[in-house]
Amino acid sequence: MKKFNSDKLKEECGIFGISDFDDSSKLVALGLHALQHRGQEGCGIVSFDGKNYHSEKRQGLVGDHFTKSNILKKLPGNSAIGHNRYSTTGETSLRNIQPFFADLYNGGLTIAHNGNLTNAISLRNSLVKDGAIFRTTSDTETIVQLIAKSKRTTIIDKIIDALFQIQGGYSLIMMTNKKLIGVRDPFGIRPLVIGKLKSSYIFASETCALDIVGAKYIRDVENGEIVVIEEQKLKSIKPFPKQKPRPCIFEYIYFARPDSLIDGKCAYEFRKKFGEELAKESDIDSDIIVPVPDSGVPAAIGYAQYTKKDFELGLIRNHYVGRTFIEPTQHIRSLGVKLKLSSTKTMLKNKKVILIDDSLVRGTTCLKIIKMLYEGGAKEVHVRIACPEIIFPDFYGVDMPTKSELLASNKNTAEMCEYIGAKSLKFLTLDGLYNALGKGKRNKSYPQFSDHYFTGDYPVKPLDYLKEGKVTQLSLLSGKSNS
Repeated sequence: MKKFNSDKLKEECGIFGISDFDDSSKLVALGLHALQHRGQEGCGIVSFDGKNYHSEKRQGLVGDHFTKSNILKKLPGNSAIGHNRYSTTGETSLRNIQPFFADLYNGGLTIAHNGNLTNAISLRNSLVKDGAIFRTTSDTETIVQLIAKSKRTTIIDKIIDALFQIQGGYSLIMMTNKKLIGVRDPFGIRPLVIGKLKSSYIFASETCALDIVGAKYIRDVENGEIVVIEEQKLKSIKPFPKQKPRPCIFEYIYFARPDSLIDGKCAYEFRKKFGEELAKESDIDSDIIVPVPDSGVPAAIGYAQYTKKDFELGLIRNHYVGRTFIEPTQHIRSLGVKLKLSSTKTMLKNKKVILIDDSLVRGTTCLKIIKMLYEGGAKEVHVRIACPEIIFPDFYGVDMPTKSELLASNKNTAEMCEYIGAKSLKFLTLDGLYNALGKGKRNKSYPQFSDHYFTGDYPVKPLDYLKEGKVTQLSLLSGKSNS
């Protein structure tokens, strides 16, 4: 099982695909660059030149690999799909980097997947029992195996057959010899949008990836929809029983890039509203509003604008630390958060500070930041979190701790406040969150979002888990193997 060592939730990946466009791999590389925030462990592109598929996969960032002409020359063709990876199911290794490719009876198939299947292990065990051979530990390969095994005739029917067997939160981009295919799970938990560049169609995790290539946003892929692009024409297939969507609420809170459109608004606008609602609910006497960079900035701006208090950068982020200390010494490691953040001491001296962040997961980073603010001269530090308490883990493609590691799952507000060393601690209420999202209040009989992080209300039952932890698919081949 992959160890969770961050104090921020991490999305699993970003996906991008385009058909019928010259130098398609270059546009996919640009799209993946825009989606880099969704996954930094690995990246891959598969292209199709009308006869053969071409695949290049690398560990690390897009900019370190797919900006080089010698690599892009290996990816000819006018159709391509790509993937940024942050693993939640399966270990970090080259063999798990997507897109995956398979030779099927109908021709080639390549697939990129954002999300997580909640029944992948049981499906995998059944497939292995029937003789299937797996090369990876990724749940994405389970989808490939189901498509390959299907007895149906056409590739679309094979895909539909597989989709009716899998469960979870997912968006998929697939490419065949003639088709580009986008799929979104029946609840629309994981995002997928459609864009157009001249006469060519694009699928992407977020609209920011369309912007970077100069494409026009058309619409979202609907929940439970299969969108097929062939000969520059779009066809919609809806095989699942109709139901209301429940998109992941953390796309609004944190995952989506601030400039990406969600429900017709930039994610930034929603995050400012969270800060405004937070101010309405829990403002107190203070001197300055300080965000945790960069995640807390929009909410802090909204808070400051509503209260008419001074917004100050009391913390400065070092954006290059990850590249500087490749192999830090123990002494460097011991400095912890100071490698990434420093305080503006003259702004903090003798000030009552309201510190704002988008979420509180384990609290380990927050307590270090609060200590830093006090060391910088702050008189008081009051923490305000622009979302409700995270009590329950995710099973749909978000890397996060088990319930036993979540601070709010094991401590009440007073205990959490004492743990992080704050003068006071308040969270945005669930009603406040829904109000900021323009929904008025939460529909208890059928919630408008997948908000299981706060409520434990899972749209899809998480079948593949053991006690409180997620179970990864195991292989006898070491994850350190270079294959």
